[in-house]
Amino acid sequence: MGVLVSDPWLQSQFTQVQLRDLKSRFIHMKTDTGTVRVADLASGMTKLKAFQELLTEKEVKAILEEYYADMEEEIDFEAFLRMYLNLQSRTSTKKGGSRNSSSFLNAATTTLLHTISESEKKAYVAHINSCFEDDPIMKRYLPIDPSTNDLFEIAKDGVLLCKLINLAVPGTIDERTINTKKNLNPWERNENHNLCLNSAKAIGCTVVNIGTQDLVEGRPHLLLGLISQIIKIQLLADLDLKKTPELVELVDDSKEMEELMSLAPEKVLLRWMNFHLRKGGFKKVVSNFSSDLKDGEAYAVLLNTLAPECCNLSPLESKDLMERAKLILLQAEKINCKRYLTPKDIVEGSTNLNLAFVAHIFHQRKGLSLDSSKASIAETMKDDEVSREERAFRFWMNSLGTDTYINNSFEDVRNGWVLLEVLDKVVPGIVNWKLANKPPIKMPFKKVENCNQVIRIGKQLKFSLVNVAGNDFVQGNKKLILAFLWQLMRQNILQLLKNLRHHSNGKEITDADILHWANEKVKSSGRTSHMGSFKDKSLTNGIFFLELLTAVEPRVVSWNVVTKGETEEEKKLNATYIISVARKMGCSIFLLPEDIVEVNPKMILTLTASIMLWSLSNQTGEDTSTMSSELENGLASASISSVDNDSASQASLPPDNGSQSQSE
Repeated sequence: MGVLVSDPWLQSQFTQVQLRDLKSRFIHMKTDTGTVRVADLASGMTKLKAFQELLTEKEVKAILEEYYADMEEEIDFEAFLRMYLNLQSRTSTKKGGSRNSSSFLNAATTTLLHTISESEKKAYVAHINSCFEDDPIMKRYLPIDPSTNDLFEIAKDGVLLCKLINLAVPGTIDERTINTKKNLNPWERNENHNLCLNSAKAIGCTVVNIGTQDLVEGRPHLLLGLISQIIKIQLLADLDLKKTPELVELVDDSKEMEELMSLAPEKVLLRWMNFHLRKGGFKKVVSNFSSDLKDGEAYAVLLNTLAPECCNLSPLESKDLMERAKLILLQAEKINCKRYLTPKDIVEGSTNLNLAFVAHIFHQRKGLSLDSSKASIAETMKDDEVSREERAFRFWMNSLGTDTYINNSFEDVRNGWVLLEVLDKVVPGIVNWKLANKPPIKMPFKKVENCNQVIRIGKQLKFSLVNVAGNDFVQGNKKLILAFLWQLMRQNILQLLKNLRHHSNGKEITDADILHWANEKVKSSGRTSHMGSFKDKSLTNGIFFLELLTAVEPRVVSWNVVTKGETEEEKKLNATYIISVARKMGCSIFLLPEDIVEVNPKMILTLTASIMLWSLSNQTGEDTSTMSSELENGLASASISSVDNDSASQASLPPDNGSQSQSE
């Protein structure tokens, strides 16, 4: 269920994601009496990032006095939303209508102005028709007619999007959890949408402005944007040293190797393209997939360098750019690369389609060889467990809807700005943006200033940061960065649980509470599984989590597909199924099946807490008092072991308020 507003116009000004974000911020403004007064808005609004640099508390108070005679008057969430829009309008005027003046409002109110690229739609339809032509489930949908809007109608039931995600990152979704029958009821369709959106976040898609209702309605610009992201991830999947070790040919030493490993896939693709262009004698550097490719020169040289036996430089003899583009695509067809792009797309500089075309050329003709000496350097720089945790934290941070997209946690957090953005999402208003230095930051001490504020806020949140300084983050200390990100992720889930005030009565939720809740939930359903701690090795078979999921939503687990979890293969099957079932139910989780099979305590905690959050959020009225008493009675006495492991990200966790230390 989304956040409902009684006024349809007011509801239309925000997406569901924005409403949930603002609802969280409104809850944070509540006083000990559980209410928000007009006077509270003066300080509360100025802590929001949208207004912090633009309005002082005095200015906000003056605006409030224009609308309210009594500053002690209680206001509800809808009044808060109206005032939010009012302040946005004021700041927009104050800034002269600058493009950053109202990011929330722009996203929410320009829906009707969004147009879709017909070229992109046709290219993606062709991609889907080609990739799924032999898929038994997708046969009833295909072929899709690119000249119509059938793509958006077909996507409404969620099946296509789930299948695309699995095509992009195989194994992300356990296809046994997709509801694939022809006529789905609203509950089944909603499950597919939950599964799709939560899985999309887990592979790195940005879905902060897309909700299940948008998928139900088949909003073309949102669906095309999501499909574009998923296909992009698929096309760029091999631009990774683990999958394509030949990429080491692009670098000369270990320092460059580390830099290459930290780059976003599209940046690696540009580096690969420029590597071959230099070999072909091309003097310019291609820095984007748009304007730098419009004249076709780079394409002609690239194809000639990679396939001189069938691609020559004759297209460059044509002065007409459209004619030149046609000749280039004819040559690309000779190496089976005439896909995604039309001559018009080249001349107009279509970023997404040019990127797809170059990625397709990369797949067909890499033109690289594996240098054994360089390959050994790459091997020494790999750490699967560290990269797995970095991946989980990165996708979690991106799911929060920060303005900055994070491509590599270790590199992108070094200026401190990204961490400040994430902290502001986790605890709205906690960042003093007046003291923050916005990128690009050239002076190292400015980065240290940002990271020092991050450390101060971390200590304020009672994170364990003994002997940790801002400069450690600036220097890219991986162990300390991972330790901080883990505590930040844990803080986020605990804060979300605490916000369910009718269950927690505003008390701090501890790891012990989560452990106790999960065991009690399974026990109350008549099952016998038990979790001794978050590193209980018996969790490896997945049975406890399947019983927990059944306890919170009896319909969601199909026990006929569950294995005994005795062999490694059976454990992996159960783990994959658990993750998909939880996402299908509505949990936003970022762990991998290996985290369950290997019993990674950090990821086990996030999984359990996410199921708990979903369960408490969906309690019916008569269940509320029962659950509240569950959280009241005896939770602190639940035994809990430390949530740590021997990986490079081992964190010294802070003790919870009023409970035993996590480092026992």
